[in-house]
Amino acid sequence: MSPQMKVTRPAAGQKQPRRRPKSGWPAITGLLLLGAIPVLGGVFRLTEVSAEPAGALLLPSAVALVAHIVAMTVFCVLGAFQFSPALRQHRGWHRTAGRVLIPAGFLAALSAVWLAVFFGGHPEELALAMIRLVFAVAMTAFLVRGVIAIRRRDFTAHGAWMTRAYAIAVSGGTQALVFALWTIPLGEVDAFGEAWLVAAAFVINSAVAELLILRRSGRRTRAAGGRDALVS
Repeated sequence: MSPQMKVTRPAAGQKQPRRRPKSGWPAITGLLLLGAIPVLGGVFRLTEVSAEPAGALLLPSAVALVAHIVAMTVFCVLGAFQFSPALRQHRGWHRTAGRVLIPAGFLAALSAVWLAVFFGGHPEELALAMIRLVFAVAMTAFLVRGVIAIRRRDFTAHGAWMTRAYAIAVSGGTQALVFALWTIPLGEVDAFGEAWLVAAAFVINSAVAELLILRRSGRRTRAAGGRDALVS
């Protein structure tokens, strides 16, 4: 006679052992190091702007630049801690940090849109400005979808959209790495080549974000299946 399959469930009053969530510090450290590159670049850019003659940069663009650097710094640094499973268990922390992150993300993305639309650089740098515009608009759209998802209490979708937005935000660090890997062996690139390398960095970060989202989805599926596992 073939063995019957049955569903094992915890007995009444029996508590399921709870696993401590991982701290996520290796991921947080890596993201902070990656985010530090565009932050330091922003500080350097502010120093350059302050040294330029008065009127070299129009006031609205100067305000947008400062807003972009400050907001992107907050979004990159604080956002790294949202990738800690242990911290996400503390709903108070996660909710409070989110109330800072979402406005900072919108300010960073929309100021990037402004700087790209009202581009005032050399004509050969226009392609680079348009690439940044495309991804700034995408980041804004991801943040909007993230807000809609959290208002619907769809935490899974919220996490996915915010991960996509964060991947774009820290692309500045990836851009520096891509430039180093390309220029050290092959030499400097022109403005057109720089635009392609920046685009490649955005695509790399977006691909990594999608892989992370798929990995999370797989873990949830396995956890859900494990709760009602069939055993002989």
